Amino acid sequence: MSFWDAVSALSLVSLAFFALALLVAFAFEFINGFHDTANAVTTVIYTRTMRPTPAVLYSGVMNFLGVLLGGTGVAFGIVNLLPVDLLIAENAESARGGLVMVLALLIAGVVWNLGTWYLGLPVSSSHTLIGSILGVGLTNGLMTGLGLGGVKWEKATEVGLGLLLSPLIGFLASWLLLHIMKGIFKDPKLYAPPVGDDRPPRWVRAVLVITCGGVSFAHGSNDGQKGMGLILLVLIGFLAGHYALDIYDARKLEPARAAVPVVREKLEAAGKLTPELIADADAVTAALEGKTSFAELPEADRKQLRQRIYRLVTAADKAKLKGEGRADPPQAALKGAIEFVPLWVVIGTALALGIGTTVGYKRIVVTVAEKIGKSHLTYAQGAAAETVAALTILLSTFFKMPVSTTQVLSSGVAGTMVANGSGVQGKTTTKILLAWVVTLPCTMLLSGGLFALGRLLFQ
Repeated sequence: MSFWDAVSALSLVSLAFFALALLVAFAFEFINGFHDTANAVTTVIYTRTMRPTPAVLYSGVMNFLGVLLGGTGVAFGIVNLLPVDLLIAENAESARGGLVMVLALLIAGVVWNLGTWYLGLPVSSSHTLIGSILGVGLTNGLMTGLGLGGVKWEKATEVGLGLLLSPLIGFLASWLLLHIMKGIFKDPKLYAPPVGDDRPPRWVRAVLVITCGGVSFAHGSNDGQKGMGLILLVLIGFLAGHYALDIYDARKLEPARAAVPVVREKLEAAGKLTPELIADADAVTAALEGKTSFAELPEADRKQLRQRIYRLVTAADKAKLKGEGRADPPQAALKGAIEFVPLWVVIGTALALGIGTTVGYKRIVVTVAEKIGKSHLTYAQGAAAETVAALTILLSTFFKMPVSTTQVLSSGVAGTMVANGSGVQGKTTTKILLAWVVTLPCTMLLSGGLFALGRLLFQ
């Protein structure tokens, strides 16, 4: 069955909600483009390295490339914050609750991002998304008797740690880099605000253009994957039979089949093999026997098989199973069967983020460049802050951790202001810190309230 066949099989009501959920998911990424990526173009615009229009177009293209080439690890870090099994439950009531959950967190994220953008506050879209996910997860747990089990706290802690440490890293690393630059490059023009129509030296302009592109590419590689994760939640929720397993790549079945007995053996050796996992391993082996592609499995079987494979993968990860030498761990092949992103999702996310970058960037740009520090952004400050931001975000993507471009770059700019002796504006800094503190509880309450309302309306 093709994608369009699967969509056409939906009821009219489900089809309407599916279209709405996809629209809101792409809207979130579009808003992310002009909300977060405005940070990347701030330095090249305010140091007069590039004019605004070519700067945002350049940033949009680099965001697009970042999404295309950034991989999918962060995307599944987002997906796996929630109990995805709820989305593919055979019980109609549970499955309906999963769909309401996805819509609630999407709408909450869009509302908060638009509100903070209107106020010109560089609030993190990542922070917003995590808060929305935690809100619906906790509310679902409270309404279904799971309690705090509605969220995968191990993964949430890992994500939260990245969001907490990245601004500190941005501040300290930018502060240190600017001091190092002062020791190497003695030209006083580099550390003074531009005067009139002055433009930086050619080599500095080249550095700023490169760092702007680096931040934009890094943003696409990290934040773009969050958009993919949202769209995957929608697809799994509405078209579970089509997206439960990778039916697009027949090459994934044989490695997955071969991995099952290896995972089972290693779990047994580690003392982690439970009767439920034995049943899962036997069922997966039996289901894949004689098959050459996951597409050959009936849709109903795909849903159940995904749940079984997911439990094996989770147990293997918790047991920290490793491969021989430099080989991938045995559960990697099983992950490949359930963790995949269709090409159209990658391209659609890249377009939404890239186009969003070219729209509505001015509010955030003005805040970052003019209102964080007590003086105008200098050439050296721009280069230092963006270099640190690009490297921090790219490293986070490599380690499959979602971080905030906004927080890293804003804190980096503040760090350079302190290092340059110009200081920061207390009023703006207080607003940014306050917004950072309240984003998590506010988005949790907003998404949780929307989810509770949705459950009551569609119960």
